[in-house]
Amino acid sequence: MSSVSRRVLIGGLAAAPLAMPGIIRAQTSSKPVKIGLLSDMSGPYRDVGGPGNHVATELAIADFGGSVLGRPIEILQADDQNKPDVSTSLARQWIDDTGVDVLADGAASSSGLAIQQVCREKKRIYLITGPATSAMTGKECSPYGIHFSYDTYALAHGTGNALTKSGGDTWFFITADYAFGYALEQDTMNAVKAAGGKVLGSVRAPLGTADFSSYLVQAQASGAKVIGLANAGTDTQNCVKQAAEFGVTKGGARIATLLMQISDVNSLGQKVCAGLNYTDSFYWDMTEATAAWSKRWSAKMNGMVPGVLHAGSYCAAMHWLKAVKAVGSTDADAVVAKMKALPVNDFYNHNVEVRQDGRVMHTMYLWQVKSPEEAKFPHDFCKKVATIAPADAWRPLSEGGCPLVKA
Repeated sequence: MSSVSRRVLIGGLAAAPLAMPGIIRAQTSSKPVKIGLLSDMSGPYRDVGGPGNHVATELAIADFGGSVLGRPIEILQADDQNKPDVSTSLARQWIDDTGVDVLADGAASSSGLAIQQVCREKKRIYLITGPATSAMTGKECSPYGIHFSYDTYALAHGTGNALTKSGGDTWFFITADYAFGYALEQDTMNAVKAAGGKVLGSVRAPLGTADFSSYLVQAQASGAKVIGLANAGTDTQNCVKQAAEFGVTKGGARIATLLMQISDVNSLGQKVCAGLNYTDSFYWDMTEATAAWSKRWSAKMNGMVPGVLHAGSYCAAMHWLKAVKAVGSTDADAVVAKMKALPVNDFYNHNVEVRQDGRVMHTMYLWQVKSPEEAKFPHDFCKKVATIAPADAWRPLSEGGCPLVKA
């Protein structure tokens, strides 16, 4: 990697659970520090995380200097298949047999919750980027879990509040049938009701559903003004595409994409997504600094543009490495305490607090997808509609039920 002054070797990406690691190694004979990414490498969340998270972590290591405590830094990445049992097995193997110092990513929320439990037992820090369930910093919180990306509470309250208050006061949900979907649906229902709206019903679709026609028919039949999509990745893409094909919005209903990312717009096309609103803390062209970092990432990802999970992976690795350097050790208890004491600073976060429950308190934004006619250059997808301060974006510390929170 040209930006690293020392010689660097970059290994390939793993595509199977027991694949060999990729390596970023500075010239030193010391035992490597190991970062383990448990990712979706072949399923619905591959584009929003997957290989892009590996590249983002590479960039963080390069920017940090290529080594820490005089030791090389090694990245392992494997496909957790969005299955808790696979995630648990890999996490235990990596900690017990491979000596991984920190785990990251996690993809699906069900997998992330399983990884969090292993890390709690083994006293390893878990840098949470993929999972969205707010339980990660709620009742299922861990002394070793730091949540660097979105969560269902912030997504729900950003989009749910805005649409309900703008006239979308009746909702029907199409929900992914696992932990993430349930949490996103419930958090959005709470936000809708708090804003004076009503929920008319919901239906659950299995992860990886290809045909959403029956679910969309039920949503239309409900007469709801807003159809909330409590799903993500290719599930969201398929649902949005089929809703457009069926002319769902022509009847007056609005589509609320509760977890939409830039890769969804890129895959579906700006024309299909025009007018959709979503909540996120990161947009590739938000500032000069985010645009410059995105350009570096894109050069390694065949011209794709990064999303929040990629930015979050960089953020998480960089913050962990800073804490390791500050305490002079990879000891989990010392490092996690330093991570919570230090504000998060990187190319898109400025003096951001890490809360007692492990929540990283990003500023959130409500974005709207531009029409193709509004775009001025390639990937000019979104415009900012509103800025949501951290205190308004994230669940109050007293309401999460995290056992770590002192009365």
